[in-house]
Amino acid sequence: MSRYAEPMARLIEELKKLPGVGTKSAQRYAFHLLRSSDSDAVALADAVRDLKASLRLCSICNNVTDVDPCAYCASPTRNQRQVCVVEEPTNIEAVERTRGYSGVYHVLHGTLSPLHGVGPDQLRATSLVSRVEKGEVDEVILATSPTLEGEATASWLATTLRSFPVKLTRIATGVPAGSDIEYADEVTMARALEGRREV
Repeated sequence: MSRYAEPMARLIEELKKLPGVGTKSAQRYAFHLLRSSDSDAVALADAVRDLKASLRLCSICNNVTDVDPCAYCASPTRNQRQVCVVEEPTNIEAVERTRGYSGVYHVLHGTLSPLHGVGPDQLRATSLVSRVEKGEVDEVILATSPTLEGEATASWLATTLRSFPVKLTRIATGVPAGSDIEYADEVTMARALEGRREV
């Protein structure tokens, strides 16, 4: 039996479903909401409801958007023939922060992970392959994470797209700027050496 009243226990259980939120955090959030004004609680509930009602996936790149196509795919100033493939919609912001990329995106919504039952059919790659097949893309930048799953996904995409006349590139990995190479692990250091360029 829960030590909290049913509405509080239910809210705590729902909050625990959020990534990175354990029992203690869920309890803190729930009691914060209880102490909040009615208008703040309603505003939060409305924001969650609007999120689910208003957002959809872009029909071209699978980014989360409230308009279709999304702002990137519809932009006349972006290079529509250069596509950066990312794992999740949140990865787009990391690329945009560089202020050095002016192409468009393709969001896979995951990576290959046989242990978790995620194979090629579970990734949203069909529309990317279709765009490349139609000759609408000059370069595909594989910007998946340098994890085992990210590398497997990049390798699978490269193999899938290699038969088409498209330039395939992979983001460089290695020692982060501002860090000391003394603390770099062997995989990071190996990647840094592999990705070296002439100066």
